[in-house]
Amino acid sequence: MDPSPPDRARLFELLRSLSFSRQAVTLASGAQSGLYVDCKQTALHPEGAWALGHHLLDAVESIEARTGREAKAVGGMSIGADPLATAVSLVAFMRGRHLPAFLVRKTPKSHGTAVWLEGMANLSPGAGVVLLEDVITTGGSTIKAAERVREEGLDPFGAAVIVDREAGGRDALGAAGLEVEALYTLSALARESS
Repeated sequence: MDPSPPDRARLFELLRSLSFSRQAVTLASGAQSGLYVDCKQTALHPEGAWALGHHLLDAVESIEARTGREAKAVGGMSIGADPLATAVSLVAFMRGRHLPAFLVRKTPKSHGTAVWLEGMANLSPGAGVVLLEDVITTGGSTIKAAERVREEGLDPFGAAVIVDREAGGRDALGAAGLEVEALYTLSALARESS
């Protein structure tokens, strides 16, 4: 196997073929759309996970360069961010960087420690982190994840996103103190697949 990551054009093709469709859906925001993007289909594909790990890590590093801060971990809201956090953490390790993953539960664990965040044993209080998100529309899910992460004593300062639906999410995340880097836009996916 070629150890070099697929380029952005190949990742785009994977997203178009595995994750994008024209169908009526209700988004997490409650809005209706005729365009559906399910990045989990690409994130759970071996080549897709490999490519996303590389390109999302590049997005994290771009956020770091713009903010002058260094992320100590990456993660986001379960279940969409789960494969992304693992892929980015593994690629970072392969590049010689220690960048643990964490997961934000939608509800606290119902038994044992009743935690909201998984992976805290790998992090120090106050650590700066970058959130990972598959798709942003209004930014509500990412803002909720950021709030939960802050409540747990971490300091989210950025969001690396696969697809920006261009529906105000980027501005909302910026207003919430998160520097955003998106790999692709919905309009680009829709234009290329028409």
